[in-house]
Amino acid sequence: MAALWPWLAIAGLGALHGLSPANGWMLAAACGVHARDAAQARRALRPIAFGQVASMSVLAWAISHGLSVDRALMRDLAGVLFVAAASWLAVRGSSPPIGLATRARSAGLALCSFLMASAQGAGLMFVPMLVPLCAGSAAASALAVPGSSPLAAAVAAMAVHTAAMLLVTGVLATGVCRGVRAHRRTLPDAIERWLWTVALAVVGAAIMTLPS
Repeated sequence: MAALWPWLAIAGLGALHGLSPANGWMLAAACGVHARDAAQARRALRPIAFGQVASMSVLAWAISHGLSVDRALMRDLAGVLFVAAASWLAVRGSSPPIGLATRARSAGLALCSFLMASAQGAGLMFVPMLVPLCAGSAAASALAVPGSSPLAAAVAAMAVHTAAMLLVTGVLATGVCRGVRAHRRTLPDAIERWLWTVALAVVGAAIMTLPS
């Protein structure tokens, strides 16, 4: 049981990250609500996962090689992306989706996920397992699977963390979409889009005021 606690801690941290609207569930829900299709919210999890894994990989590599990462800059850029998403919803209105918009949305989701994970330092937890000098540390030995390398343990931890975050993100985004759909008859489309636009802008502004 003792060997299971580090994995539960990593999963719990991933679930905690998934609860934050800045980590993707709000953007995923916005995709589903705007498309009037909860499946769109679940599809948004793919670029969010890509951005999360890319951030953890890049950040762990950079720190292990003695490179610094400006987390405050990452935070501010993520906030700008939220404000940009709000502006896009405001300008786009109720026009039908097009291929370019779909690709741009996926790229934006992946980039925002990358920036937020970088700003939070999600990859820092894997540094002790990737730095050769720290390979025998308590963090590495606690997560080690018999016969596995520190790199394999880091990849497994990354998968557990990301899976937990995506599970919570998907549940929240789908729940929001279903809640909006249940009240759609009482909520005019114009008011609905306005509320989502304001919510995204507020989250973006809040992100930029968070301490680094």
